[in-house]
Amino acid sequence: MKTIDFSKYSSIRIGPLAQVKIINKIEKENENFTVIGGANNLLVSNNPPKLAKLSKEFDYIKEKDGFLYIGGATPSGKVVSYCKKHDIKGFELLQKLPGLLGGIIKMNAGLKKHEIFNNLTTIKTVNGYIKKEDISFGYRHTDIKSIVYEGVFEKRKGFDEKLFEYFETLRKNQPNLPSAGSCFKNPPNNYAGKLLQECGLKGYRVGDMGFSEIHANFLVNYGNGAFKDAMSLINIAKKRVLDMFGIKLELEIVVL
Repeated sequence: MKTIDFSKYSSIRIGPLAQVKIINKIEKENENFTVIGGANNLLVSNNPPKLAKLSKEFDYIKEKDGFLYIGGATPSGKVVSYCKKHDIKGFELLQKLPGLLGGIIKMNAGLKKHEIFNNLTTIKTVNGYIKKEDISFGYRHTDIKSIVYEGVFEKRKGFDEKLFEYFETLRKNQPNLPSAGSCFKNPPNNYAGKLLQECGLKGYRVGDMGFSEIHANFLVNYGNGAFKDAMSLINIAKKRVLDMFGIKLELEIVVL
């Protein structure tokens, strides 16, 4: 076990000191824990479930028979750098997208039509290898309940520099303050940020938490943000958008 201070470890800089199990091998008892990864999209309360993270044993990139085998604890930056160096396409979307591969797969992370599932073939869990076609997935969603220890991808030549620069430019426009990334998923044929802005929530604050003045769908920490203030803002946003537009916002960040 390792003690982790989530007010320093998580990207939104909120959370308690908590005991976290370090997973060095694949075993069934690990499934009783919630894996935190890089804590880039987490909002951790003072009473979280049992937590764990994958050790460096699962931080690797291997090539075999035209496929890439990438460990669940491999940082996104490492993956995109490797693919740029070796002229491999399909991972440009990871540019400036923080996180570890297991979490990125579990939430089918990406931007617009570019998603990690696009060239994923298989994942490795405690139950062995599972094919993509046996997984239910969609926009920012999968039905994966188990820990993702590895992702297997088609190796395709032709790293796209223009796409890489496009993602870099888009993400330069995101707030620099501590946040957990996009707070809400975009509803069908709409944008969460646009809805929040039209509800008057762009720049709206409760305590040291607020919806960014740069991008309304980013819940940011202005200094000493508290979990209760973050949850208060989330609930205010859900209610306002529902009352004004009849749309139920769905969280993209994970609340533990």
